[in-house]
Amino acid sequence: MLADAIRSEAYRLTRNRTVLSWSLIFVPVIVLAAAIGGAFFDAKVERMADQLPPQMTDVNNVLDIGTTLISSAGQLANPALLAFLLIGAATVFAGDYRWETWRLITARNSRANLIMGKAGAVKLMTLTGLLLFVLAALIGAVAKGLILDRNLIFDFGGQEARDFALLFLLGYMRVIQFLLLSLLAATLTRSQLAALFVPLVVGVAQGLLVTATPILGWSPVDWQTLLLFPGAAYETLKAVILGGIPAAVLQEGVVWRAVTSLALWSFIPFGLSLWWFSRQDLSKE
Repeated sequence: MLADAIRSEAYRLTRNRTVLSWSLIFVPVIVLAAAIGGAFFDAKVERMADQLPPQMTDVNNVLDIGTTLISSAGQLANPALLAFLLIGAATVFAGDYRWETWRLITARNSRANLIMGKAGAVKLMTLTGLLLFVLAALIGAVAKGLILDRNLIFDFGGQEARDFALLFLLGYMRVIQFLLLSLLAATLTRSQLAALFVPLVVGVAQGLLVTATPILGWSPVDWQTLLLFPGAAYETLKAVILGGIPAAVLQEGVVWRAVTSLALWSFIPFGLSLWWFSRQDLSKE
């Protein structure tokens, strides 16, 4: 039954080409266009630099695609991706409220399965969007290498594969955590606009408030900071993966604090949405 709900929501989403274009295609296309445009600009700058003495120029003739792959995985939770994936998530989570179709489908499956089906469809959409983003960054790096006449290499051993996998998983978790706020807003307000704008407002507010934590005497790895600000937990875990946090700090359990923060900010909105939806009157929806 749950599989039926996921397939149904995924099918409905795939038929909405406008939403998919904005949620999945727009950001990767911009990333690719920016990479190619930047490469042509760099090529023009290098042509001008050719007129300078060799000792005054420092051009790296090697471009590592493996580094680009890891870098793109570390940027999966960027604001642009979060905002545009939110368009698709809000459409899935609040679409039946907007079109008043809940009463037509609640008889076909349990309410728990219907909510989990929507969440499952959004997770599949998110995975697709993140993969397209990485692919766009990869194609952009190759295009840059060709335009600038660089030697392309792919230095990607076991450590690099581990870092990429962990960064991709972490970015995926952060994006899903953010999008689940849209689910909670949709079930509480029955409004697609609220499902779209509430997570944005919460995200911006948290981004501004986290800069004030030093005034309160909180460090970036304190329980208070990590539990109140999932974005800080994400950045902490990313720094751990990339080796940017001293071993002494890691021994204080900062990883578990950050993981707990992301887990709570994911499961609590989802649990509240499930509980509220199970007792909601949908006779007019």
